[in-house]
Amino acid sequence: MKSYTEYITFNTRRRRELVHITDRVQEAVDKSGIREGMVLVSAMHITAAVFVNDNEPGLHQDIWDWLEGLAPYRPDYRHHRTGEDNGDAHLKSLLIHHQVILPITDGRLDLGPWQRIFYAEFDGQRPKRMVIKVIGE
Repeated sequence: MKSYTEYITFNTRRRRELVHITDRVQEAVDKSGIREGMVLVSAMHITAAVFVNDNEPGLHQDIWDWLEGLAPYRPDYRHHRTGEDNGDAHLKSLLIHHQVILPITDGRLDLGPWQRIFYAEFDGQRPKRMVIKVIGE
């Protein structure tokens, strides 16, 4: 079995931003030379997430609205007593989760017809990292 690791750094323009990363993940699979296996895509920060869904702007706004309804930005989180102001970002990350594992078949991401991969940043505007780990034959 072989493995390949690639790190990607994001520096988002806004504090909360969605980045479509499907092509970048496929590029890492291509570089790995692995034809059959799995790829782990993981945000390396506790205020970010990685998920798979449709690349449709209306759905993206629905996701942001849903997250804001469940974990709204507000000043009274206990976490803010530490001097931080990103309590909501930690909760949003828990709701979506920080990583996904996807199949690789014949050297390609084996995604459904509408599935795309996204990095969601909830506390950005500074360098944040993500790791792509490809494992297989």
